[in-house]
Amino acid sequence: MRAVAAMVRSIYPARCMVCNTYTDTPNGLCPPCWGETHFISGATCTTCSAPLPGEVSDAQCDTCLTYPPPWARGIAVLEYEGAGRSMVLALKRYDRLDLAPAMARWMARAAAPLLPGTDLVIPVPLHPSRLFRRKFNQSAELAMHLAAAAGITYVPDLLTRVRKTESQQGKDRIERIENLKAAIIPTPRLRESLSGKRVLLVDDVLTTGATLSACTEACFAAGAKNVDIIVLARVEPRRKLAIFAVTNIKG
Repeated sequence: MRAVAAMVRSIYPARCMVCNTYTDTPNGLCPPCWGETHFISGATCTTCSAPLPGEVSDAQCDTCLTYPPPWARGIAVLEYEGAGRSMVLALKRYDRLDLAPAMARWMARAAAPLLPGTDLVIPVPLHPSRLFRRKFNQSAELAMHLAAAAGITYVPDLLTRVRKTESQQGKDRIERIENLKAAIIPTPRLRESLSGKRVLLVDDVLTTGATLSACTEACFAAGAKNVDIIVLARVEPRRKLAIFAVTNIKG
């Protein structure tokens, strides 16, 4: 097998996930792109991964204290800027599904503290019309590979987006809440599957948390015991268009 792998690498050399230049490692980054990829580390908020001063641990940022999100713990892997932003957009808009396994492995490593208590891994859903146009759900791709890497049950359709919503881009806090009102519910035929379960919600980008809040409330409406979240990237607090909001989704 090693000989076959070496032969494949000689025919198809590894390329950088971002800029497509040749690299030494498959599914890796070249040095310049690595330097532009800002992995989140150090003291961070336990619910949104916002940076915290000093070496504070097990604490929340001011935003999450003022407007508590409905999920318990949240982790983000990358800052949504530089090469991190480029990778997210490549997956989401340019059909780079080949990037999903490596991204999901990063997410699985970051989510290690959450995984021992997780029963189900589920993605943030897309509306059927958007899924038809895009042909895939980027959050589902990440969730599928993450669940496989972690050995946890993956159920892609436990949540359903029943109402087509406008893009959240450019909307303020109130507009985002209204845009998602009654848009996401537990899938009726699978509703009982959420009862008493500890859920890990997966999404590609965290901005204000409105979508993840709607999904979390939908899980609790079906009787979920606990909900944590993991996202590939997060928008820095100073760039947020709005603050976190708890939505009231009735399933």
